[in-house]
Amino acid sequence: MYWFLPLACGTGAVGETKNVVQKDAEFDVTYNDTVTSENQTIYAFNHTVSRNKTEGVHVSVDVLSQGLESPILFVVRQKQAVLSFQVPLILRGLYQRKYPYNHVGRTLCQPPTRAASETQYFFVDVSTLSSQGTNYQLRVSRVESFTLQTDKKFTFTASPSQPQYFKYVFPDGVDTVIVKVNSDMNFPCSVMSIQDIQCPVYDLDNNVAFIGMYQTMTKKGAITVQRKDFPSNSFYVVVVVKTEDEACGGPLRFYPLRPDELIDAGNRTKILDVMVSPAIDSKVYVMGMLFCLGIFFSFYLLTFLVACMENKRSVIAKKNAQTEILNLSRSAGALNERDRVSAGKTPASPYEYGSFGESSTVSLSPKSLFVGRSRQESLSSVEEDDYDTLDDINSDKNIVRTKKFLCVSDLARKDKRVLSKKYQIYFWNIATIAVFYALPVIQLVITYQTVVNVTGNQDICYYNFLCAHPLGALSAFNNILSNLGYVMLGLLFLLIVLKRDIVHNRALVRNDLNALECGIPKHFGLFYAMGTALMMEGLLSACYHVCPNYTNFQFDTSFMYMIAGLCMLKLYQKRHPDINASAYTAYACLAAVIFFSVLGVVFGKGNTVFWIVFSVIHILATLLLSTQLYYMGRWRFDSGILRRMCSGPMYIDRMVLLVMGNIVNWSLCLRPHREAERLRLLPVGHRHLQPLICFSVQLRSGERIQCLALVCILFTAVVWGFALYFFFQGLSTWQKTPAESREHNRDCILLSFFDDHDIWHFLSSIAMFGSFLVLLTMDDDLDTVQRDKIYVF
Repeated sequence: MYWFLPLACGTGAVGETKNVVQKDAEFDVTYNDTVTSENQTIYAFNHTVSRNKTEGVHVSVDVLSQGLESPILFVVRQKQAVLSFQVPLILRGLYQRKYPYNHVGRTLCQPPTRAASETQYFFVDVSTLSSQGTNYQLRVSRVESFTLQTDKKFTFTASPSQPQYFKYVFPDGVDTVIVKVNSDMNFPCSVMSIQDIQCPVYDLDNNVAFIGMYQTMTKKGAITVQRKDFPSNSFYVVVVVKTEDEACGGPLRFYPLRPDELIDAGNRTKILDVMVSPAIDSKVYVMGMLFCLGIFFSFYLLTFLVACMENKRSVIAKKNAQTEILNLSRSAGALNERDRVSAGKTPASPYEYGSFGESSTVSLSPKSLFVGRSRQESLSSVEEDDYDTLDDINSDKNIVRTKKFLCVSDLARKDKRVLSKKYQIYFWNIATIAVFYALPVIQLVITYQTVVNVTGNQDICYYNFLCAHPLGALSAFNNILSNLGYVMLGLLFLLIVLKRDIVHNRALVRNDLNALECGIPKHFGLFYAMGTALMMEGLLSACYHVCPNYTNFQFDTSFMYMIAGLCMLKLYQKRHPDINASAYTAYACLAAVIFFSVLGVVFGKGNTVFWIVFSVIHILATLLLSTQLYYMGRWRFDSGILRRMCSGPMYIDRMVLLVMGNIVNWSLCLRPHREAERLRLLPVGHRHLQPLICFSVQLRSGERIQCLALVCILFTAVVWGFALYFFFQGLSTWQKTPAESREHNRDCILLSFFDDHDIWHFLSSIAMFGSFLVLLTMDDDLDTVQRDKIYVF
């Protein structure tokens, strides 16, 4: 049926009329027609809408004429929405580049109906301002697979002018789902969006980011959707192909010569598939949290059992020592009694300790086993500059420190009380740094997470979207939870150090000879700083994983450098207590290292020149530090430096160790295009290298390793190996675009809750805790050895 309606046209001359033709149209029929400025065609459609079944309606338009004077305007009028678009459709890209599309396909939004079934009408109006006749084709069809089914893959095609979207309804008992969109084609670049059921649907490149959640994608895209965010218990999955590929890391198109020049977009059709699967339920969350807590509480239990065994062993050893002393005293008493009987004297009490004879001066009193000097000295706070009370002028330092074979006693000449307070400054400084560093970090990541939740922009944060489990406002709770090990094991290490500190102080109070004159001098300030740094690494790594990206990457690495630096200082301080760096100098150097790491993040991405300069500075700094360690700080830069360098090494062992360290450091400079990996490998490599060097020297010096230390070494080495394997899996990387980063995303591999990077968190926290225990126990075998018998390396 046709209706002819004369209408006044406001765009032409006054009184000009336009013929309007209305046609009853049908689905799946192609209409070929012509439109001019003098006529307008209206196509009337009707279809039955059921509350229990949703069918999509797709409008497809082709313009057959070339060199159009004016575009054709198509207006689709529905009950609760109006959709309009022009053909050719002009889509804009970067720098306002214009891409025309003569073939346009749009899906009509389907507002919900309250009735069980009703007939709805919609109209397609076709008009133009061109005086020339323009040929077009119009086809309206039903989309049978408009509603997605759970765990069922659906394949479709999309292009910039033919976006696609589908509806999904939450089934009963499912509160969270993950929407996965995949393609075998890297390009063209696409956008997937999750939008509420409302009209209009934003399904073009220039408006898809207006509402809902969205992310760019090449081959993979995944968004976790929760029922609580959608009151209608349903949502649209929208897939849009972008007009350009720069957002996904593709090449930049040429710049047009004229601002109004139209660029041929070429074939940008992409084949994709979408699947919606239920996400994990609350039981998996509980299981994941219990698993995490169980792992690290087991270390507390194991430590308690080892402490009980050590305490029992020490009690038995103490009883044996007392029995031995008592036997010696009784033997001495019996001998004295026989001497007195033979001399006609009264027998002495068996508990009276005396001399063997009138000329003998040997006493076997138990008090003779201890040094008789008081340790109740004042520990009042003074400035660190006042700590160095030893009168060792430069000539004395040169004489002592340049000996070919140094012993610990040569470098442990300063007052122990003074040194202890010097090393306590490390702990108080790092505690202060931690407070002032953590507060703004926490505030910033809360802001990041808020921006992600409000804007819906999933490209801000580099998650592993295939294994990112939300909880509350957090988008990836599992990545945050897995950092709990750093905090718990750091606290456990502090408790272990505190116990050792108390035991050592009690030994000093009772003037124990071993505590006073034997073994490596015990100073616990650096150990306290290491434990605090490990806890802060967990806190800041969790903050980083709230929204991981290149702007906050230093949150995750700063305390890694702190831990590596403190471990190196502690390893050196063990046998060089008098000449170790002050806390202020050490933290200043670590601040410089962190500064360069930040520069690497900001300016190093793909910048070869920067990494060359960085590598040169790194190598020179390593050489300078090696020279300082080789000469024990007693070297000078003058005209004789070349002669000394060519005269051959004076300290062979020390030189071999430093050469090994330099080789490892220089090898890290061979990875110029893996910025994030390289910045993490620097501190991790140092943590591996230091114990290895130390134990090689211990074995060469003939020192034995106690069973507990050996167990810690083997356990830590194995855990570090597995940890590095999971570290190199690379589930995401901010060195690439968000879409390219998602190509590395993988599913969870542990309890359907944790991914490879979470396992790296577990294992690396355990490995660092083991490394700390190695440093703490590695010299326990020397506790009964005089310090002038312990060699310095």
